[in-house]
Amino acid sequence: MPTYAYRCRECTGTFELQRPMSESGAPAVCPDGHADTVKLLTTIALTGSANSPAPVSAPAPSGGCCGGGCGCG
Repeated sequence: MPTYAYRCRECTGTFELQRPMSESGAPAVCPDGHADTVKLLTTIALTGSANSPAPVSAPAPSGGCCGGGCGCG
């Protein structure tokens, strides 16, 4: 189950809740009982190891505005 981070506008504290993705937009009450909260955007850092293969990059588009897919190039 995903973990979502929230910030309370009243006490300015931050907290996390585990809830199903279907409830990610539902209101959350802070641990102190305040209802005025906002969901925070969180980022995930993905790192590789020294044994990981080098990333493969996509080929550069060629021709036209969309790489020639619409017949423009």
